[in-house]
Amino acid sequence: MHVLYVHQNFPAQFGHIAGWLARRLGWKCTFVSRTGEGNIPGVERVAYSIRGGATRQNHYCSRTFENTVWHCDGVYQALKARPDIRPDLIVGHSGFGSTLFLRELYGSTPVVNLFEYYYRPHDPLSDMDWRKDLNWPVPERNYLRSYCRNAMILLDLQNCDAGYTPTQFQRSRFPAEYLPKIQVIFDGIDRQLYHGHDEKLRPPPGRRQVRTIAGTSVPPDKRIVTYVSRGFESMRGFDIFMRSAAIIAERFADVVFFVVGSDRIAYGGDENYIAPCRTFREWVLSRGQYDLSKFVFTGRLPPADLAVLLASTDLHIYLTVPFVLSWSMMDAMSCGAVVLGSRTAPVEEMIRDGENGLLADFFSPEEFADRAVAVLRDPAAYRPLGRAAEQMIAEKYSLEAVLPLMLDMYERAVAAKPAPARNGGSAAPAAAPQPRWPFRT
Repeated sequence: MHVLYVHQNFPAQFGHIAGWLARRLGWKCTFVSRTGEGNIPGVERVAYSIRGGATRQNHYCSRTFENTVWHCDGVYQALKARPDIRPDLIVGHSGFGSTLFLRELYGSTPVVNLFEYYYRPHDPLSDMDWRKDLNWPVPERNYLRSYCRNAMILLDLQNCDAGYTPTQFQRSRFPAEYLPKIQVIFDGIDRQLYHGHDEKLRPPPGRRQVRTIAGTSVPPDKRIVTYVSRGFESMRGFDIFMRSAAIIAERFADVVFFVVGSDRIAYGGDENYIAPCRTFREWVLSRGQYDLSKFVFTGRLPPADLAVLLASTDLHIYLTVPFVLSWSMMDAMSCGAVVLGSRTAPVEEMIRDGENGLLADFFSPEEFADRAVAVLRDPAAYRPLGRAAEQMIAEKYSLEAVLPLMLDMYERAVAAKPAPARNGGSAAPAAAPQPRWPFRT
């Protein structure tokens, strides 16, 4: 099998899968991307570039589509220049490096798309206006744009042979007529990295020693609370976390908060409301009293360092509006952390309150603080929640758990379509693929 992966970024969601296929099954994997560093043994990376993009002359509502078309063109031109690349299967992220134009290069070669989100305005679970507590008016043009933001996604839904999305919540956002094409397969957590069964990183209070985490020494009497987000922003509840942390610190003094992420806004439009502040973090800090001596803002951490931090935490706090679920929450659960999450649809799909984690009202810093302080006062009593979370990840969401589902989808897509005609010849029916499950014995 030769699989061609398409994503703007490398390695993104596909890198660990491509590496596993190349290493374990001997499949040929090619990855076309615009950005990315490093390499994966057995995976060839092909870079593409874009020659244009949306400008102010484009209608505000069509700019997302304009940019995506240029990425389609960049992918097409890069692969057109490589006639030696003849994949048996194309796997691409809809919206981040569309596969749409590749039909012109590869004919009936089956296409599988990863679909992450479908935008719906004026919906009870819409990410657009969930944060009514901020009293930030959503510009009318943003509602209008939301009707257009699904344009390339709809084209990919029509064009692909099969699709998948990581969670049931994300699948529920798509139009009913396309749901038969979309199955739920999570991206897969690398348990070799995010594995928290070793209690040396989280010893009982009586045996605690000084720990050095992310370059910071943590005294043995301090509890660790973690928060991770790619960007500090309202959609991931950074402001609610900080307000909760201030209450926690008042009620439980022996605590240090490790805050991982970039001082940027990845989603939403926070930058339109925070002037004269430059960042959402600056805006949040300007509106409250915080003892910053209790906070360690680490910036982004390499995965290995993040894994050590998550395996060391006494409590991990995660918030999100109804939107794409962050990998960080699942990574923390895989490390055996006790996770306190917001009571929102994507989180409730993973966390059963009191069984494998804890939940609190997204809009209530007080409830977050109450539940957090209870954990910090008696971490041992809550350790079963972390162990249950780790077991759930291992059984349902680890790479080992999801790869059979992923490979089954790949092989069914290939078996269902004839092989593309090559060198002007007629297409021949594809031979039924043989099972390739070294761990299904």
